[in-house]
Amino acid sequence: MTALDMQQWRDGRKAADDATCALKEALAACGFPEHQYRHARPVVTHSGRPYVHFGLVPAAMVEKIAEALRREAPSKP
Repeated sequence: MTALDMQQWRDGRKAADDATCALKEALAACGFPEHQYRHARPVVTHSGRPYVHFGLVPAAMVEKIAEALRREAPSKP
């Protein structure tokens, strides 16, 4: 296994930061209060892969997110 190079980490961190911001903006636009998503954090693994750590999410919030996704999903042929 090789060490992660700094540029790869920076690129992964930027992707994770961007995704975290996009998620927070989308949740705010759906009317969720900031305290329900402020704990979302960008994460970069040891291999450089970007992730968003969201932790435990209240079931009611997940239901609302699922409803919004279903409304935006393209209709099936």
